Amino acid sequence: MGTSSNYFTNRDDLFMQAAARITVRMTPDPAKVERAMRPAPSRALVADLMRWLVQRMEDDRTGYLAMLELRLEATRRPALRDRLTQTVRANVDESAQFHRAACLPGDADAFLVLYLAMTGLLLEHFTLPAVLTGPENGSRTEATVNRLVELVVTRVIPPS
Repeated sequence: MGTSSNYFTNRDDLFMQAAARITVRMTPDPAKVERAMRPAPSRALVADLMRWLVQRMEDDRTGYLAMLELRLEATRRPALRDRLTQTVRANVDESAQFHRAACLPGDADAFLVLYLAMTGLLLEHFTLPAVLTGPENGSRTEATVNRLVELVVTRVIPPS
């Protein structure tokens, strides 16, 4: 028996508490969200919000990668998968509601495609960045990610 058994009932409990802590760390400060939402709703604002999302994940790279690890672990642990699915689903629903309430352009389908595209972009950016930049342009990751964010938003979100 290790020290962790004093704090966690089992491995799933440890993983879910880690996921909860990471979720809190990755949730933006409400005051910063308020400042970010001052411009009028537009495709440009959505692009700015997506670039901010990338920046926030870069600022907590360890947390983002840990969440990816938890997702992989959930493929092997049904109880963890169920609980993590509930957490992530709630976060997606909350984000979709925020998108609608803020009158950002794009319907529910556009939001879902944006979510999926950004998830894929972040996955590549944090795990295999040369997939996005090519091996010869590894130092241009930031410019490439910004260009790809703009491309995703332009292709998915209709003009205002």
